[in-house]
Amino acid sequence: MTASISADERYLAAAAAGDLDGVRTALAGGADRNAVDREEATAILHAARGGHLDVVRALIAEGVDIDAQDQTCSNPFLFGCITDDLALVRTMFEAGADLKRLTRMGGNGLTPSAEKGHLEVVRYLLENTRINVNLTNNLGWTALIETIILGDGGPVRQQIVELLLAHGAKPGMPDPWGTSPADLARERGYDEIVAILERHQA
Repeated sequence: MTASISADERYLAAAAAGDLDGVRTALAGGADRNAVDREEATAILHAARGGHLDVVRALIAEGVDIDAQDQTCSNPFLFGCITDDLALVRTMFEAGADLKRLTRMGGNGLTPSAEKGHLEVVRYLLENTRINVNLTNNLGWTALIETIILGDGGPVRQQIVELLLAHGAKPGMPDPWGTSPADLARERGYDEIVAILERHQA
């Protein structure tokens, strides 16, 4: 085992543990700032998963590759979108994260946020970035369709639908079988969402 490999391992472990001094020591000792583990996860992704925002910010300052994705297509920005970590999402966007990187399901950061009902992350992405609001994922679903069919139709989902539509989501863009968002909402008895969609289509 070479010294560089052990330095990389120490670096990744320190990032995962939130040990900022350990991260800096490992880098000073020759660790590759873009080193990855066997699943291709970077130090900044390990730090993000652990909620260690100070380490995330320090690694951004070190110039690490913030967009690198592991074997499941995860990176810090997408991880924040999926887990409802607004501070992480904001940090990564402000650091220049590539908003066109996709999850393993072919969605952008907005897709899982809308799917899971992460209202404030959805709001932040729509109000502060130019993320593609009409992106269709591998299943043929947009963020609008995801928040309808995978939600409960309640107040949070209604707010997400309103936000998506206000920021350019196409109200009539159907699923792969030609069913419109309004019909998908109607099938589920989400009358409030049907009404919102009909207002935007009028």
